[in-house]
Amino acid sequence: MAPAYASRLGGSSKRGTALDDLTIDDALVRSLLHDQHPDLAGLELRPVDGGWDNRMWRLGDGLALRLPRTDRAPVLLEREHRWLPGLAADLPLPVPVPVRLGAPTERFPKPWLVTTWVPGTPADLAPVTRAESAGALAGFLAALHRPAPAGAPENPDRGVPLSAFADTMDGLDAPLREVWDDALAAPAWDGPALWLHGDLHPANVLTADGALTGVVDFGDLCCGDPATDLSAAWLLLPDPEALFEHYGTDDATVRRARGWALRRALGLRQIGLAGEAGKHWGKPTWRPAGDAALERVLASAAR
Repeated sequence: MAPAYASRLGGSSKRGTALDDLTIDDALVRSLLHDQHPDLAGLELRPVDGGWDNRMWRLGDGLALRLPRTDRAPVLLEREHRWLPGLAADLPLPVPVPVRLGAPTERFPKPWLVTTWVPGTPADLAPVTRAESAGALAGFLAALHRPAPAGAPENPDRGVPLSAFADTMDGLDAPLREVWDDALAAPAWDGPALWLHGDLHPANVLTADGALTGVVDFGDLCCGDPATDLSAAWLLLPDPEALFEHYGTDDATVRRARGWALRRALGLRQIGLAGEAGKHWGKPTWRPAGDAALERVLASAAR
């Protein structure tokens, strides 16, 4: 299993037994479409090397289909289907808007999702390098970070006080410990619970020619302290401070965001190392992203 500060970056590595017994391939996907959405069944189907919780296919030119492969994935897909369409229209970057929800059946016992397709390359494969991406990310976050309504999803691992993870960060060397302690000492968020993406790391944003072009995987959409999302400044951008030139906030929130960035960068690194070691839940491309983020965290704290 991934360490505590790594596992929630991408979700649990455990698989449900019902799904383990199935062969999830193009033929199954085609049969599900034929049964429930026959108007889509004739579209070209192409598997995509996708995310942690779901298998993904391109469906024609403009759609994507995601089938759960972890125990938590069905809840994440239903959350996206429930909440994301109402938020997407106000977001200035392309996002995968849910258009159909597949129902569980004997053929496949979990819900599944059809969304719009967002073109681009995940940033763990093609990092953000263009300076204007800081403004693009800030605009996206400013549009998303508005007060969430009653009943909006909460998440025990996102948008909550960093003190919830104080006991999970043992063994840090002195410079990293200073960053973490400073983040823990920052005043807590005292504003309304804001909408959060909840999982803004390099594999969940898309780029083209070094520019940020889209944001994907809203399964951890939740509400709370915006510092969780603002950690993306260090996880994604070559110049983290540039984000805050466009996204105005207070010093305490920046300090908490840097603590979130530290925690999530360590998670990226651990998942990357696991991939290099051949573990099934690991992703080798995440280690360079985590190492780069840690360097930016330390450089930022030194300034």
